[in-house]
Amino acid sequence: MSKVISADGVAALVKDGATLCASALTLAGWPEEIAMAIEKRFLASGHPAALTLVHASGIGDWKTKGTQHFAHPGMITRWIGGHTGLAPDMAKMVIDGGCEGYCLPQGVICQLWREIAAHRPGLITKIGLGTFVDPRLEGGRMNKDTTEDIVKVIALEGEEWLLYPTFNVDVAIIRGTTADEHGNLTVDDEGALMECLPLAQAAKNSGGIVIAEVEYLAKTGSLHPKKVRVPGVLIDHIVIAPLEHHWQSAATRFNPAFSGDLQIPLDSIPEMPLDERLIIARRAAMELEAGSVVNLGIGVPQGIATVAAQEGADDMLTLTTESGSIGGIPASGENFGMAFNTEAFVEQHAQFDWYDGGGLDHAFLGAAEVDPNGNVNVSKFKGRCVGCGGFINITQNAKKVVYCGTFTAGGLRIAVTEGKLSILQEGKGKKYVKSVEQVTFSGAYAAQTRQPVLFVTERAVFELQDGRVTLIEVAPGINLEGDILAQMEFAPRISPSLKSMPAEIFRPKWGGLRAVLESKKRKVFSAAV
Repeated sequence: MSKVISADGVAALVKDGATLCASALTLAGWPEEIAMAIEKRFLASGHPAALTLVHASGIGDWKTKGTQHFAHPGMITRWIGGHTGLAPDMAKMVIDGGCEGYCLPQGVICQLWREIAAHRPGLITKIGLGTFVDPRLEGGRMNKDTTEDIVKVIALEGEEWLLYPTFNVDVAIIRGTTADEHGNLTVDDEGALMECLPLAQAAKNSGGIVIAEVEYLAKTGSLHPKKVRVPGVLIDHIVIAPLEHHWQSAATRFNPAFSGDLQIPLDSIPEMPLDERLIIARRAAMELEAGSVVNLGIGVPQGIATVAAQEGADDMLTLTTESGSIGGIPASGENFGMAFNTEAFVEQHAQFDWYDGGGLDHAFLGAAEVDPNGNVNVSKFKGRCVGCGGFINITQNAKKVVYCGTFTAGGLRIAVTEGKLSILQEGKGKKYVKSVEQVTFSGAYAAQTRQPVLFVTERAVFELQDGRVTLIEVAPGINLEGDILAQMEFAPRISPSLKSMPAEIFRPKWGGLRAVLESKKRKVFSAAV
C-alpha cells in the first residue's frame, strides 16, 4: 500500500503537545510543504498547539521560510535548538519569552537522536563545559521564563561531564529527493546528508511517526538499495511536494555542484577586493599548516576558502563543513553549509563525532564579543537570540582556534595605501568588551586544556596567553593608542615582543600562502627526522 498522503492530511496527524523534531540546515533537508500545512491548520483551527520544537541546526532563509512558519503564540511552547537566527520571528519569540527557549550545541542535538533511538538515558559529553550551556552558568536557557534545568553536570571516572537527557520524539519531519511507494528514501539532490536516519529511528522507537517530504515517487523496488538513506520501514507517510519547496540552501533551489554531481573550475569563484575581510582572511590563513583539516564559520572566516583557492593552496588543505562535506571549497553567505567540489559527504552527526574527538586541526570562527579572559560570545547579544549552532562543538576540541572578525562593528571603513592601513570611519560598536553577554566559548576552559587561541582582526592580532587576551601584532600604519587601545573596553596585555602584521598581506596581490604552508611542512618533516 502506498504511503503517499497530502500535506494537509499530514498536518492533521500532529497532535497538541507533541514533540516535533526536524533534520535540516538553512533550507537543506527542510520539508517546507509540510511546515506550511501545519501552520495553515494552526491558523485556521488553533491546532496543533503547545508543541515542543527541536532541531539541531538553524532553519530558515532570514525571511519567510523554515521555522518562521511556527512562530505563532500558542503554537510552540518550548523551543530546543542549536540556532534560530535564520528565523527572525521565531528568534524574537524565544528572546521575548513567547515560549520556553533552550539553546544547545548543534552537534549535541543531532547526536541525541541516536541516544533516543537506543533508549539510552542521554548523551554524555564534555561539549559545553564552561559555556552558557553549562547549568552552573545558564543551562542553555535563553529567557527568564525558561526555568527547568535540562542539562546536568555529572562526575564520571573522576572527571566532569555534561549529561543531556533524552526525551520522546512524537513527530519527525524529514526530506529527501525520491521515495518509493514503501517509503524508502534517497537524498540524491540534497547538498547535505544531515541526520534524517537517526531522527527517524528515534521517532519510531519512541512510538512516534515519521513524515518524509520528497520531490518524486518511484515504483517499489526500483531504487538502488545503497542509495536509500532511510529505509521505508521507518517512514509512515510521504508527501510529494513541488520543486519550489525543495531548496538546497537559503539562496539556491538547486545547483548540481552542491549535490556533488559536477565540479566547477575554482577560478570561477569571484576574487575578494582589498578590504578588511581580505586582510583578515589572509592573516588567518597564515596559521594553517600543510595537511590541515579545517572548519570555517559563516561570515568573515569563509574568506579563507577563497584565499586558499586563489593562492593555489587549496590542494594542501582539507576544508570541511559541520553539515558533512569533506574536501572542496565551502560555499559562502546564504549558501552556508554547501560546498563545491566536495570529495565526500558524511552525515552531520558523524561529522560531529569526528570534530568532538579532536579531528579538526584548525577552526576559524567569528566573534561578536571578546572579554579580557578570552571568553567569546556569538549566541545572544543586544536583545537578539541567535544561538550557538555548531560553534561550541567546533571550537572546544579543535587543535587550534582562530577567531576572525573586524575590530569594531557597524560601519567600519578602511583604506589601504602603499601597504599601510588607515581607519576612515570607526565602527559604532566595540567588540572587545569588559564582559560578554553570554559565554559561547570559555577562555578558562581553553587555558585549562592548553588550547592555542588567536584573535585576528584587520588592525591587530591577539593571542590567549595564560588566560589573558594579549596583543601580539599591529597592522602597519595603525596607531596603538588611538586605533586599538581606545577602541577596547579593557586594557589587553601587550606582548614584550609586539611586532607588525606581515606587510605583504596589505597589498593588492599576495601570492605568499603556498610558501607559508610549504615552509611549515618542511619544519614538521625535519622535526620528525
